[in-house]
Amino acid sequence: MSGEQDKPSCQTGSYRFTDQVGHLMRKAYQKHLAIFQENASDPHLTSVQFVTLCALRDNGPSSQTELVKATAVDQATIRGIIDRLNARGLIDISKHKQDGRKVIMSLLPSGQALLETMYPKAHLITELTLKNLNPAERFALLYLLRKVSDDDDS
Repeated sequence: MSGEQDKPSCQTGSYRFTDQVGHLMRKAYQKHLAIFQENASDPHLTSVQFVTLCALRDNGPSSQTELVKATAVDQATIRGIIDRLNARGLIDISKHKQDGRKVIMSLLPSGQALLETMYPKAHLITELTLKNLNPAERFALLYLLRKVSDDDDS
């Protein structure tokens, strides 16, 4: 038998990666990240750091596991984000009062102040990201993104 039989077949003309959902979502996300970096009130704040600060604002002091659930950021990445936000004095890291093994992150006043400067910018970032869409398309996009990203097990 030749090795050719073991290779998956792909008709060159039938598959265009540029038409695939993953490629298009990645391109849209990269565009959004570029808009975020161009318009953030703090040039050192990333979109994932911003979301983490927002999660702490919304949910109060949280464990790393709780932040992973709230932000949809994986464990390895959230650890680095926590370290960077702590190093910048935006969040506090402390031991849980009842369970000394558990670490809790809390938003500091400086983190809250940064969020306050970011809110108008965040609205602008969303507007710039969606600028080519009419109101119905914006509603549909957000609806569909939520539907695609919903966890089937929840």
